[in-house]
Amino acid sequence: MEKPLLTGDGAPPLYRQIYLRLRAAIADGRLKAGDRVPSIRALASELNLARGTIELAYQLLINEGYLMGRGAAGTVVSPLIKSMPVPSESSSAPVPEYSLVHSGEPAQPFQMGLPALDAFPRKLWNRIASNELRNSFSDGAIYPDARGHSSLRRAVARYLGLSRGITCAPEQIFIVAGYRAALDLIGRSLLKPGDSCWMEDPGYFAARDFFQEAGATLVPVPVDSDGMVVEAAVESAPDARFAVVTPTHQSPLCVALSMPRRQALLEWANAKQSWIIEDDYDSEYRYHGRPLPALKSLDVHDRVLYCGTFSKVLLPGLRLAYLVVPEKLVPRFAELADKMQSHCPQLWQVTTARFIEEGHFGRHLKKMRNLYAHRRQLLAQALITRLEHRLVVDNQVGGMHLLARLDPDEDDREIFIRAKGAGLRVQALSRWYVKTPSVHGLLLGFTNVVDKAQASELVERLAQVIECEALPGNCSP
Repeated sequence: MEKPLLTGDGAPPLYRQIYLRLRAAIADGRLKAGDRVPSIRALASELNLARGTIELAYQLLINEGYLMGRGAAGTVVSPLIKSMPVPSESSSAPVPEYSLVHSGEPAQPFQMGLPALDAFPRKLWNRIASNELRNSFSDGAIYPDARGHSSLRRAVARYLGLSRGITCAPEQIFIVAGYRAALDLIGRSLLKPGDSCWMEDPGYFAARDFFQEAGATLVPVPVDSDGMVVEAAVESAPDARFAVVTPTHQSPLCVALSMPRRQALLEWANAKQSWIIEDDYDSEYRYHGRPLPALKSLDVHDRVLYCGTFSKVLLPGLRLAYLVVPEKLVPRFAELADKMQSHCPQLWQVTTARFIEEGHFGRHLKKMRNLYAHRRQLLAQALITRLEHRLVVDNQVGGMHLLARLDPDEDDREIFIRAKGAGLRVQALSRWYVKTPSVHGLLLGFTNVVDKAQASELVERLAQVIECEALPGNCSP
């Protein structure tokens, strides 16, 4: 019963109100023929009414043919009843279509940002999770720490110190539900409407969309083979409040921010007392040479807000990311996190903490680096073999996707649309640009390409999509 029952002078009898509600639910199809309605005892208990009141309402509905009693099987909507069509004038306006970034649909070929789902250690993970579920009820039954579970914050602090060269205390770490949630916490804590924000161009659309929606003034900054062109950013908006960068593997070009530009960026932030947001989203996956140090590890003046995620290295469905803030900002961020109440599932936090502490995380990353290097080569070779005349594959040193550059006269957005219709989740590079002259290309995730045969089959499907302008009769998805 959606609305409270009316009482007092002028209100219909209670049995009559129940009768009318059930009849309306049957008429508009919420209760369909054969559906079982609550028992008299259950509904009386739910509404805190006498059983006689419910019984009288049901009897009226049975007498009029809406309900049918079936003894021990309960009371059901009569099979002979048909729902009435909803009048067109009362129908709501059509909901405009919106393309969701995360729709909950199964993974599709070439989808970016997904780890190798077939290689995840499910049995080990489930064993740890089951053990935590059995033994941590009292810990998970109370209101959780808005900053994140202490065990995971300690584990992340140790991991960052060893693998990324970042010296931080667990108190500086906030566990959040994904990168967007980290940006939300930063925005609520530090951003004022109208603040200028440097954004890589091309750059990650989710960060760009967030700051635009938050009221920031976006300053697109070009990216070349050495990463964000800091000199151009300083010239365009020297007093910007924020700079958002992906220095290890620039998103989406996968180039690294050079050391001179890292130093220039840090010097600018210190001189202007501005903030750098470092998105270190897949730094673990570098296939040539040693991993690059995090920008945060060079930050002697505490101007970098460091963001990392478990979506790329474990599973995106965990919705676990972390944010490292300067020590002086901890009280402000803790206050906002407590007000936001944007908690991550406690079970996944403690499971991830144990996964790290017992050494499984390090072994998993090593395994994935080797696996991804192999799968990356499989896809690159298949692209070169089949489509060398139409595209050029970038020789990137890391990341979880390939960039295949197209000729300037190729329309990557049209290819993106046709590929989507063919069940291929490629991305058009030009869609990641804002103002700078866009380069046409395709972004292709390779982490779930399991073998040479699958790589060849998927590339053949992509080739048919790319070449279909010459074969219009074969372009239908």
